[in-house]
Amino acid sequence: MTPQIIGTYIASLSLIIGSGFVLVGAIGLLKFNDPMTRLHAPTKVGTLGIGMLLVASVIHSFDIGRPSIHEFLIMAFLFVTAPISANFIAKVNIHRRACETPPDPSHDTTWSTLSDDLDEQAVETK
Repeated sequence: MTPQIIGTYIASLSLIIGSGFVLVGAIGLLKFNDPMTRLHAPTKVGTLGIGMLLVASVIHSFDIGRPSIHEFLIMAFLFVTAPISANFIAKVNIHRRACETPPDPSHDTTWSTLSDDLDEQAVETK
């Protein structure tokens, strides 16, 4: 087997895997009822599927002898912006009360923030 044939097989396998992930993401987007659960389908599965499609494009471009790395820029942009947009969509859903609100924090004074007592102790130790 020549390297071109192996590259074609790897690109084809990446296309099939990526298409499967994108299909599962699209079905999840249509089937889930709650906006917060619907959010997971395109952000988690769809991102991986589109990443595999872009990997297939890179492999194919190297296979035909015209290397292209533009796809890596697209992947970097996609992997950076997808979690940020998912976070903003989740915050809007929580703010609009379109979903179940998260539970209140425990009454422990050290949970996720420092209380005034702990701040004063930190100042005294310095």
